[in-house]
Amino acid sequence: MMNDEMKSSSSFAGHTAVITGASRGIGFAIARRLVEQGARVCITARGAEALEAAVSVLPAGTAFGVAGKADDPEHRAEVFERVRAEFGPPSILINNAGINPAYGSLMDLDLGLARKITEVNLLGTLGWIQEAVRAGIGSQADASIVNIGSISGVAPSEGIGWYGVTKAAIAHLTATLALELAPRVRVNGIVPAVVKTAFGKPLYEGREAEVAAEYPLGRLGVPEDVANAVAFLVSNESSWITGQMLTLDGGLVLAGGRA
Repeated sequence: MMNDEMKSSSSFAGHTAVITGASRGIGFAIARRLVEQGARVCITARGAEALEAAVSVLPAGTAFGVAGKADDPEHRAEVFERVRAEFGPPSILINNAGINPAYGSLMDLDLGLARKITEVNLLGTLGWIQEAVRAGIGSQADASIVNIGSISGVAPSEGIGWYGVTKAAIAHLTATLALELAPRVRVNGIVPAVVKTAFGKPLYEGREAEVAAEYPLGRLGVPEDVANAVAFLVSNESSWITGQMLTLDGGLVLAGGRA
């Protein structure tokens, strides 16, 4: 839990953030953290009702939601058009949207599903960044982009192989764009292990204690762990960091584990 001093901080005052996949879980925790520190945010997700519910618990005037699919170019353009109209040019983009509708061996993977996962997780991430640049990210000082990767992109994870492939590509995309967009925009990433969200639940549901025992720190992640790391990466405290992927895994990889 954050203390009152942290909650009252205005370190992101004047900043406008776009956060994808943010009606719940990791994305919403990031939105809430940035708002608590003074930012205005636009959150996106597929479900309009879930977005309305998320916006309703944030302070009035600090947030709005735009429903749509992360791999839809028209949705991305609409988001940034509305952001510019309501808050001005964005200075922060958090690429959190991701899907994994396939589970099992790559030898049995339907290639249509593989293309869909790639469209959302990888090409969608690039599309959001391209649109953010067109919308003026980097026109103000301290602009920053954070891409959410996955520990499955570092160590192969049984059953979610193609998801891991797309997340491994996110790391290289992050490094490449860090060079392309410097010095006006910093680009970094987060590599979380299993986080207790609805998305991650299939990896631990019914056996949380058993899964957590594999982590040297003895627990799974929670959305606030990721939100704290993102807040650091988009803050002035990390102003000399770009092109890096910060691993949040409770020591799992050090211990030879995988998601």
